[in-house]
Amino acid sequence: MKPNPSTSNDISFDDFKTQILKDYEIAVTSRECSLMGRREVLSGKAKFGIFGDGKELPQLAMARAFQNGDFRSGYYRDQTFMMALGYLDPKSFFHGLYATTDLEKEPMSAGRQMGGHFGTHSLNEDGTWKNLTEQKNSSADISCTAGQMPRLLGLAQASKIYRNVEGIEQSNFSNNGNEVAWGTIGNASTSEGHFFETLNAAGVMQVPMVICIWDDEYGISVPSEFHTTKGSISEALSGLQRDEEKNGFEILKVHGWDYTALIHTFENASDIAREQHVPVILHVTELTQPQGHSTSGSHERYKSSERLEWERENDCNKRFREWIIENGISTEEELKKTEREIKQKVRAAKKEAWTEFLSPQIQAKKVLVQLLDQAASKSPNRAFITKLKNDLIAIEEPLKKDLATKSRKALRYLLGETSPEKKALQQWVDNYIKNGEYEYGSHLYNEIGNKATSIAPVPPIYSEDAEEVDGRVILRDNFDKLFTKYPEALVFGEDTGNIGDVNQGLEGLQKKFGKLRVADTGIRETTIIGQGIGMALRGLRPIAEIQYLDYILYAIQTLSDDLATLMYRTVGKQKAPLIVRTRGHRLEGIWHSGSPMGGLVHLLRGMYILAPRNMTQAAGFYNTLMKSDEPALIIESLNGYRLKERKPDNLGEYCTPIGKVETLKEGKDVTLLSYGSTLRIVEKVAQDLLEVGIDAEVIDAQSLLPFDLEHDVVKSLQKTNRLLVIDEDVPGGCSAYLMQEVVEKQGGYRYLDSKPQTLTAKAHRPAYASDGDYFSKPNAEDIFEKVYHIMHESDPQTYPALR
Repeated sequence: MKPNPSTSNDISFDDFKTQILKDYEIAVTSRECSLMGRREVLSGKAKFGIFGDGKELPQLAMARAFQNGDFRSGYYRDQTFMMALGYLDPKSFFHGLYATTDLEKEPMSAGRQMGGHFGTHSLNEDGTWKNLTEQKNSSADISCTAGQMPRLLGLAQASKIYRNVEGIEQSNFSNNGNEVAWGTIGNASTSEGHFFETLNAAGVMQVPMVICIWDDEYGISVPSEFHTTKGSISEALSGLQRDEEKNGFEILKVHGWDYTALIHTFENASDIAREQHVPVILHVTELTQPQGHSTSGSHERYKSSERLEWERENDCNKRFREWIIENGISTEEELKKTEREIKQKVRAAKKEAWTEFLSPQIQAKKVLVQLLDQAASKSPNRAFITKLKNDLIAIEEPLKKDLATKSRKALRYLLGETSPEKKALQQWVDNYIKNGEYEYGSHLYNEIGNKATSIAPVPPIYSEDAEEVDGRVILRDNFDKLFTKYPEALVFGEDTGNIGDVNQGLEGLQKKFGKLRVADTGIRETTIIGQGIGMALRGLRPIAEIQYLDYILYAIQTLSDDLATLMYRTVGKQKAPLIVRTRGHRLEGIWHSGSPMGGLVHLLRGMYILAPRNMTQAAGFYNTLMKSDEPALIIESLNGYRLKERKPDNLGEYCTPIGKVETLKEGKDVTLLSYGSTLRIVEKVAQDLLEVGIDAEVIDAQSLLPFDLEHDVVKSLQKTNRLLVIDEDVPGGCSAYLMQEVVEKQGGYRYLDSKPQTLTAKAHRPAYASDGDYFSKPNAEDIFEKVYHIMHESDPQTYPALR
C-alpha cells in the first residue's frame, strides 16, 4: 500500500490542467470499475457488489483537501476517494470483489469483507504503530448504515486531546492536533440514531470533523421525503449552524456535479475544521446512483422515467466531462482516447485479478487430482473416488470450498484402509483445512506482541498493617497511579468527571488530571464507545465508562460490529485498545440489575470480558490491560464499592491474569463455578454446606472471555466429579457458555458422576426491592438446596431429601 496522493496547493495553470485531467482519469477509472464490477457479480464470479458510481466528483474534492495524519470514517461507496489517495487501483478493486485472501493483493481485508469496505494499515508487521502522521488514514469500514459515525467522534476528539493535553508522546500520532476526521455517509443513513447522536456530541464537544453527506435523493428504493424532515438534511439541521454567540456546526452545501465549487467547498471545510477545531457538515446534493443501490436490484423498478433522464443528464462524470471541454482543458477526441485506454486498462486489471485469484486453487487442484488418483488406484472403492476426481477436473475455475469438499468426501470411501496413499490424502486435507481456517479466522485477538493473556500475573502485596478501605478507594487510588504512569490514558462517561463517577471510583481525579483526561459526557452511550474507539485508533489509551451494565445495550451494535471485529476484519492491521468500564449485578429492579452476560460473551467475541468479584481484582485487570493493547469490557460489582478490602501496597503495578480462574476454597464433593457479585453468596453457602457434611470447591471464573485457558476447572472435576454453575444471567445464558467450556471443550464430561447442572436467575427481569431480588435471582437458599439435591441424588442415605 504505497499511496501517491494529489494535493491542491498553489500551482500553475498548466499544473492545474494536469491535475484536472488526472482527476478525470480517476473518475472514469472508478466508474469503469463499478460498471465491470456489476457485470462480474451478475456473471457469478463475485457474490455481491455495492459501488461508488455517481459519487466520483465529491470524493476527488475530498481527496484534495485530505492531508497526512487525517482519518476517514466512511461509507461503502468511497472507492473513488481511495483511488485518488493511491490506496486502491483497479486490480485491487477486483481482488476485493472476488475476496482474494492475499493481503498484498487485497489490502483492505484480505477478502473478509465485501468490496467497498476500505481501511489503511496502521500497524507494522510486529504489531507496533506506523507513523500515522506521515500517511493518509482510513479507519476500517463496517456495513451497518451510520455505524461509522460513533468512531468518527473519537477520531476527531483525539486531535483535541493531542492539541490540549501536555505530556503525551505524539510523534507517531499527531502534529499538535492538526488533523481532521472526515466522515462520509449517504443521505438516507442520516436517519439513523448513530448519526444524530454523533452530531449532537460533536457540536457539544467542538471537535475537528467534517461530515460529508452524499445525497442522491434516495435510500435504496425510498425517496428522501420519507427519510428526512423537509426532504433535506442540511435544512433539517439548520438550527445547528454556529453563529457569533453560540457554538455549533458550520454547514456547507454544494452540488455534486460542480467540480470547481466542490474543490473550493471541501478546502473551505478542511480549513475551518483544521484551524478552528470546529465540526463541519458538508451536504453534497444532486448526486446520482447510475446502477442503483447494489447488485441486488435495479433502480429502474422504483425511479420514474423523468428521474432516470435527469440522472443521465446530471451524472457528475458527464457534467465534469462537459466542463473540461467547455473550458478548453481538453478536447472531445482526447477524452475519448483517454476513456478507451481506461476501459482497456480496467478490463486487463479485471482479467489479471481473476487469474491471480484462481491461481492458488488451480495449483492445489493439480496436487489434489494426483492424490485422488493415487488413492483410487489402491482402493476397492476406486470407482467412487475416480468420479470425485473427474468431477473436480471438470471444474475449470475452482474455489477453495470445491477442493475441500471433494477431498473430504473422498476420505469417506477410504474408511478402514491403511495405505500410504490414504495417509498422504489425509495430510493434504488436514493442512488445507488448517490453512483455510487461518485465512478466514485469524486475528480475532492479538496474535503478536504484548497480548493481554501473556502479561505475567503480579500479586497484590500487603504490609502487615494494611488498612481496610472501601473497595472504591482501591479503584480510585489505582486509577491515580495509572493516569500518572500513562499520560495517554484518559477516562470519560456520564458523571465520570466532576463527581468522580456515581460510586466515587474516580473521586478527585478530574481536579488532578484535568477536564479532558477525566471527563463528563452527555447521556449517549453509543458515542461514548465511539469516542473510545476513535481515540484508541489514534494511539491514545481511553477508558470509556458506561454507567450501568444495562445501558451497554444502547451501544451493543457499535461494540459488536465495530470494536470487537476490528482486528479480525483488518487482519491485524488496525487496533483499538479501548477499555470499557461498567458496573452491574445484584442491584434491585428491572432496569438497573440486568446481567446480559450470555448475550455479551457471544456478541463481543474479539474483546476480553472480565467480571472481577471485588475492586482489588478489578484494579488488577486495569493494570494488566494497560500493559497490553487489546479491547476489553470490565464489569465491576455494583454492590462492592462500599465493602471493605485490604489496600495493596503496589497499586498500579499488580496484575490480575486474564484467562485464568481462581480457586477460593478447596473441596472434594462438588465444584461450584461462579463469578462477580453472586460469588460472595456462593462463598457463604459453601461454609453453610460444611454443616451438613458437604465440602464444596469454589472457583471464581473472573475472566469470561477468554475462560480458563489452563483448564483448572476440569482439574477440580477430577477431584469432585460434580459440577454446578451458578449465574444471575437468564437460563441458557452465561452459565450455558461456561458449561460448554468445561464439559465439552475441557472434556469435563469424562470425570462426572452426576449430571452437570446450572442455577440461574429466572427468565424474567428481576423484580424491584429485596423480595423481588430474592425471588428473581439465585439466593443463598437456592444454592444450598441445589447443591444438597445433587448430593442427595448421588447418596440418598447420607443426604436424605430436604424437601
